[in-house]
Amino acid sequence: MYLPSHFEVNDPKALEDLISKHPLGVLITQGQQGLSANHLPFELDSKQGVNTLRAHVARNNPLWQEIADADDVLIVFRADDAYISPNWYPSKHETHQLVPTWNYRVVHVHGRIFVRDDEKYVRGVVARLTRKHESTENKPWRMTDSAPDYIDSMLESIVGIEIEVTRMVGKFKLSQNRKADDRISAANTLIQKGEVTLGQAMLDTSDA
Repeated sequence: MYLPSHFEVNDPKALEDLISKHPLGVLITQGQQGLSANHLPFELDSKQGVNTLRAHVARNNPLWQEIADADDVLIVFRADDAYISPNWYPSKHETHQLVPTWNYRVVHVHGRIFVRDDEKYVRGVVARLTRKHESTENKPWRMTDSAPDYIDSMLESIVGIEIEVTRMVGKFKLSQNRKADDRISAANTLIQKGEVTLGQAMLDTSDA
């Protein structure tokens, strides 16, 4: 990933926070059939300073059979993104030398993948993901809401994967290369257009 220093984010907490809030990652692997990309919701475990990502795939998905344990993989997590018009920059109307761009926040996770074809492991991953993402519901769905034999059959149809994280790279492109008044103006325009989270992130960068 092209990473100018002014867009680079090294704070582990900021990177982990983005993954937690945007857990649908793109898992990129190199298998027998070449490059493959799978979109999966991940659980991030950061206990004791060691980062681990866990997820599951359908048993019919060839991913888990085409990889070998400890293969290198890349997972891409993306937060908010939006088009930035040069018209939103006050300096554009002075110099007329600015062009459009696109702002975004991403985290690239490098690691080693391991297949976990184990019912207990898979059950734990599903239970934790369910608890997290059902937590905002008025009446959260639980695995016990379904008959045990149905849940057992569903668990038999998926395979767990675990990724030992070796490196995380963050790129938060928030107009840090622009003057403060340009960045603030563009951020406020985004907020007015409904892109509140990304606009606020740009304002927070201006305050840093």
